[in-house]
Amino acid sequence: MLKIYNTLTRKKTDFVPLTPNTISLYVCGVTVYDVCHIGHARPFVFFDLFHRFMSSQGVTVNFVRNITDIDDKIINRANELGITITELTDKYTRLMHEDLEALNCLPVNHEPRATDYIDSMIALVERLIAKECAYVAENGDVYFRVEAYEQYGALSHKDLEGMMAGIRVEVDANKEGPMDFVLWK
Repeated sequence: MLKIYNTLTRKKTDFVPLTPNTISLYVCGVTVYDVCHIGHARPFVFFDLFHRFMSSQGVTVNFVRNITDIDDKIINRANELGITITELTDKYTRLMHEDLEALNCLPVNHEPRATDYIDSMIALVERLIAKECAYVAENGDVYFRVEAYEQYGALSHKDLEGMMAGIRVEVDANKEGPMDFVLWK
């Protein structure tokens, strides 16, 4: 039986798939504006090993890893190089796949690009605004209102008062609260 560490309970827990012999595994991929580095290799290799182990146990794995192909860093880098965003992201996605192949990682089942889901993202942001969980700041950016989510910090076992703004979340005068984070620019 595989045990995993449950961050919420802080205990090892038996891993039991919601659907017998089938799991869905979603892993955040990279933002493709530059070559991968050693920090990218760790999750690539770790989740490849997890995928292989679960498959060896007779479990069907639906492995999804996204590609972030739109971001301020991407826009700035494409402008610096005088190329289109698509040219930049296609190049670095190809190089990422070469790195994955060199690491002997299995291909994932699905590799959605963020730009393929812009309409869905906008719809979600609009729902969050309607529920007052997000707001449009004076500069036009949309922020998630952290205080609107009572369980925020539960996985890290930190309360909002104990978190310091500016350490992991940028201080921004456009925010209502220092811990709020940008959903849309």
